[in-house]
Amino acid sequence: MTRDDTGKQNTCPEPSLAQAIVCLLGIFLMISLGLFVLEIYIHAIIFLCLLWVGAHAANLGYSFTDIQHMMNTGISSALPAIYIFILIGMVIASFMQSGTIASLLYYGLELLNPALFLASGLILCSLMSIATGTSWGTVGTIGMVLIGMAEVIGIPLVIVAGMIVSGATFGDKLSPMSDTTNLAAMSAGTNLYRHIHAMLYTTFPAYVLTLVLFVFVGQQYSEYALPAEEIAAIQDALKSIFQLNLWITLLPLWCMFGMSIRKYPPAISMSCSIVLAMAIAIFYQEKNIIDVFNALWLNKSGTTGLENIDTLLGRGGIYSMTWTLLLSIMALALGGVLHHAKFLAVILERIIVRIKRIRTLIITTILSGLVGNMGMGEAYISIILNCQLFKNAYHKAQLDNATLSRSVEEGATMTAGLIPWTTAGAFYAATLDIPVLDYAPYAFLNVLNPVVSIVMASLGVGLLHRFRVDA
Repeated sequence: MTRDDTGKQNTCPEPSLAQAIVCLLGIFLMISLGLFVLEIYIHAIIFLCLLWVGAHAANLGYSFTDIQHMMNTGISSALPAIYIFILIGMVIASFMQSGTIASLLYYGLELLNPALFLASGLILCSLMSIATGTSWGTVGTIGMVLIGMAEVIGIPLVIVAGMIVSGATFGDKLSPMSDTTNLAAMSAGTNLYRHIHAMLYTTFPAYVLTLVLFVFVGQQYSEYALPAEEIAAIQDALKSIFQLNLWITLLPLWCMFGMSIRKYPPAISMSCSIVLAMAIAIFYQEKNIIDVFNALWLNKSGTTGLENIDTLLGRGGIYSMTWTLLLSIMALALGGVLHHAKFLAVILERIIVRIKRIRTLIITTILSGLVGNMGMGEAYISIILNCQLFKNAYHKAQLDNATLSRSVEEGATMTAGLIPWTTAGAFYAATLDIPVLDYAPYAFLNVLNPVVSIVMASLGVGLLHRFRVDA
């Protein structure tokens, strides 16, 4: 049931199972053929998918106004994420202008151990994302530094990007300040810390495996240490255009970090850190005030004379997020129609009623989160939808709501960064300048966590039951 612009209610039938399957298969076929075979730009493919889904919705009796309303609702449901897109672009640019990124790179090169670079980077990104509750903020700050360091010493950037996404997602999943963590707990009807407790059963083993893998992979690059002369040349180049006093240049990062810990909304903590970074750029780094403001829209390359460093220092700005932002808006509009016309829900409801085993229920929940992300382009919608659809099935199986919220996160939160057209995947690719499909095989935590959860469910390990809570 939807409303048109006059407030009149329109009642349309739900799609049949056959129509829902045809609709979703058409989307997956267009994306797979267009992206991987014909190499069509993803924005054009999503537009064709919108036409396809819109035609199916119209066939059910929805008017153009109804379909447009569905699209608008899909976009509005993720407006906070869209705001963060814009802010992260300005955070990166302002941190470049203030010398924050340059300082981290300068002193990080002194502490660099190539053999342990991947493992150390994973832990650093994990701690940052747990403390701030934002994977995007972690990727846009510490992630940028690690990419710059890896480019300097020659470690493949696709592996480093996978490591960064793994660490950033770890905190985004487990931090009590993370929006997806809170959303999953709320949607499933469980306590936040009960939800986090449940996730530790599956996330901790997956994280240990991930850390071991990155230690092993990192050993291949133990000989990649830069000669002292090259490190000195890079540091001299950075010093030539920045003053690198850590007590001053790291203030914007500490501002964002501290305000996040004190549970300020991400938009406020990011805005404050941007303003502080701009002040440092103008008054401490003595940069032209017009150039600093213009950098918030489009940052310019550095002038150190070293190509890799100059490219890194030129990252950020709102303009750098436009490719990602436009893709996200289109994908969210597509997800809005799929969700409100119930194309995905019809399929899931038919599957859920046939589930008899706990193992099958958890596997289906995780896969549903993945399919939800692929169809709707946003983990938020997928989390809410799957918690609603699966709640009764978990109650009948005498499973605690925290088991539901955990399974939903492992299907939605963990896979969002592995799909090119989701908001998370598009953001990571744009920020790190590495295509999603290139880094995805190395995002070990994102791949392993759902697998570990399925294996544990098959063995009957780590399941939280309702009667144990009620006793």
